[in-house]
Amino acid sequence: MASSKSEQLLKDDKPMMDISSLIDVCFLLLIFFLVTSTILPTERDLMLKLPDGRGVPSEDVVINLSVDAQGQIKMKSGGVEEVIDSDSNNRNLPKLVDRLQLFKMAAGPNDVVAMIDVDDAASQQRFIDVMNCLAGEEVTKVAFTARD
Repeated sequence: MASSKSEQLLKDDKPMMDISSLIDVCFLLLIFFLVTSTILPTERDLMLKLPDGRGVPSEDVVINLSVDAQGQIKMKSGGVEEVIDSDSNNRNLPKLVDRLQLFKMAAGPNDVVAMIDVDDAASQQRFIDVMNCLAGEEVTKVAFTARD
């Protein structure tokens, strides 16, 4: 009889695992990594001044840029549209940087305003490349044109 009682006690004495301390440790690790990690900015902070509806002042120099579906960046001046950068893999846009510097020198004390027309099929990255280029050359006044 004694052996049957001990067998029954062994069957009833199933090992239990207390995981509350494991959960506490997991939460502490999660909080530690959230607090100590830094989020790297993937894009430059763009300090832009969007137009307020009054239009562009006449003394400002206006640059008309467009980004088409293939990623070509075009500049329109004097009714002539010229392809500035067509390599969509080059994210630095050196030709656009050169043109912006020329426009800034020509503007003198006046502001340079960038009017941007982006095709709906253009990649978002190409648009961000143009915006980063404008911010890098300190062109802070940007307007977006609407397609009809």
